[in-house]
Amino acid sequence: MLKFTSHYKSTQNSQAIMDSALATIKEERDSKKVGYYNLPQDSLVNLERVEALELGDISQVVVIGIGGSSLGIKAIESILNPYTPNAKEMLFLENSDPITILDTLSKIKKEEACFFMISKSGSTIEATSIFKTLIAHLDLDLDGADNKRVFAITDKGSVLSDFAQHHKLEEFTIPDNVGGRFSVLSAVGVVPLAIAGYDMKKLLLGAGEFVESFFDGKENHLLEKAVYLYEQSSIQSINVLFSYADRLEDLTKWYVQLWGESLGKIDTHQKNVGLTPIGLIGAVDQHSFLQLIIEGPKDKNVTFITIEDFQKELVIPDITLKGIEKTNFINNKSFNTLINAQAEATLQSVVESDIDADAISLDSVTAENIGALIVYYELLTSLVGALFEVNTYNQPGVELGKVILYKNLEN
Repeated sequence: MLKFTSHYKSTQNSQAIMDSALATIKEERDSKKVGYYNLPQDSLVNLERVEALELGDISQVVVIGIGGSSLGIKAIESILNPYTPNAKEMLFLENSDPITILDTLSKIKKEEACFFMISKSGSTIEATSIFKTLIAHLDLDLDGADNKRVFAITDKGSVLSDFAQHHKLEEFTIPDNVGGRFSVLSAVGVVPLAIAGYDMKKLLLGAGEFVESFFDGKENHLLEKAVYLYEQSSIQSINVLFSYADRLEDLTKWYVQLWGESLGKIDTHQKNVGLTPIGLIGAVDQHSFLQLIIEGPKDKNVTFITIEDFQKELVIPDITLKGIEKTNFINNKSFNTLINAQAEATLQSVVESDIDADAISLDSVTAENIGALIVYYELLTSLVGALFEVNTYNQPGVELGKVILYKNLEN
C-alpha cells in the first residue's frame, strides 16, 4: 500500500483546472491515442507468451537498450531483487562508454544467457552499435544454436522487426501508442523481468488497480499535486525526488527521464515550459544537496519516498566507542528505524524552512507497490503535461541531437 501526505502551502487548486486536466487524460485513454493507461491489462498476453518459451538452463538476462528501453527495467530489478529468491542475474548494456561495455561483456556466460535487443525505433545508435559488438564478441549464431535465446522488442514494422524476421528471432511488439519512456509495463519491461524471475503479474495488478482507482476518483491527491506543481511552476521550477533507500536510485533516474523528456517543451503559446527533475538518495544527499535546498534559492519543491518496513533486520550493536559516546542513543535500534528517522527529520527541516514538500510511503517493497508507484508517476506526468498544454509524448529536442550526431558521424 502507498500512503501520500502533503505539506504544500494552501493554493487555489481550482476545481475547473483539475477537471480540465482529468478530462484531457481521460480522452487520451478512451480514444486510445495514448496506450500506457491500458498496459496493466494488455501486457498479460506477453506473460502468457513468456510461459510458453523454452529457454533451457538460463542464469543471465542481458538487456541491450538505452533510456526508455532500459531505465524502467533497471528500476524494477534493483528494487525487487533483494525480495526475489532465485532471481536470475540481469546485465545491462546501455551507454557508449567502451570501459563499461568491455566490463559487462566479460561477465556474460554465453551458454547461460538470453539476450534482449530493445529499441522502439529499431535503429537507436547506442543499442545497435552495442548489439553488433555483442554478436562479434560472443560469436552469436543468430541462425543456428543461439537463435532461441535472442529476442527483439521493438515497434511493429521497424528495421529491428525486419531484422528479427530475417533471422526468425522471437519478437515482442511495443504498442504504437506507447512512448519509450512510458513503456516499462509493456513487453519492454514485462518480458525480460518475467524471464529473470520477477512476479510481473503482481506488478501489473498493482499498477492496474492504481490506474482504476485514479479514474474512479479515489486518488484526487494526484490531481491536487499536478495543479499545485503547475500553479507554482513560475516560482518553483525544480522538483526534487528524495528517495530514502539505495535500491530506489534507479527509480529516480527513470523519473528524471520521464519528467524531463515529457515536460520540457514549447507549449501551444510558443513558450518554453517545464519542471527540472533532480533525483537524490537519502541519507547520503542530506550531507550535500540538502544545504542548497534549505538555504539556496527558493525555486524547489521536494518529494520524499520512504519504505516503512525494509523486511531486512539489521540492528546497530550496543557498543560504546571511546570519545564518540554521544551516538549511543541509537544503539540497539535498527537501520530501518534510523533511515526513516533521517527522512522524517529532513522532511521536517525542509518544511520548517518554508519549502513545499510531499511524501510517498510504501508499507513494504512488493511488486504490487512498485507497479502502483510507476503508474503514479506516469499519471502525474500526463496531468502536468496537460496543464502545461504540451505534447507530453514526443521528444523533438532529443531527436534534434540524434540528427546532428548522424550528420557529424557520416562526414
